[in-house]
Amino acid sequence: MLRRLLQPFWVLLAIIFLIEAWLWDHLEPVVARIVAAIPLRSLKHWLAARIETLSPALTLIVFVVPVVLLFPLKLLGMWLLMHHQWKLALATIVSGKIVGVGVTAFIFDVTRSKLLQMGWFAWLYEAVLTLRSKASALVEPIKQRVREVVGELLRGNARGWSARVVRQILRFRRSVQAR
Repeated sequence: MLRRLLQPFWVLLAIIFLIEAWLWDHLEPVVARIVAAIPLRSLKHWLAARIETLSPALTLIVFVVPVVLLFPLKLLGMWLLMHHQWKLALATIVSGKIVGVGVTAFIFDVTRSKLLQMGWFAWLYEAVLTLRSKASALVEPIKQRVREVVGELLRGNARGWSARVVRQILRFRRSVQAR
């Protein structure tokens, strides 16, 4: 019973996790193009050379620094929300998220080999990859159903759509109550 009640929470958590993973996957190539276009390539080589001289523990500090530096941007977004500056807050939070994921992807690319030398970090990295796979499997049926509904709507088959949704909700509700 508790498992059924927590299912929407786990699905929401999986969706949030997959959005983060999607951002990571799609920003990493963008960051690579930016690095190729501007002199960040030399910065990357310089940073990689410096990291080679560091211990894995000190490399972890290099990896965490961007997160700490971007924290004030998140606080600014929260402050803007508290002062009802919705659009500016959303722009600040979204841009901070994009910059944060992009910078983290860049730094992780440079520090990955050193970080994976630490047993706990390698375990955590594998656990995150496993969690990502499980989250994807959990959300895939929902994504497929959304694709089907959107496809029906785009093809103009919206007729009777709301009645079908209500029937599915009622069927789901009865199945949850039955357990």
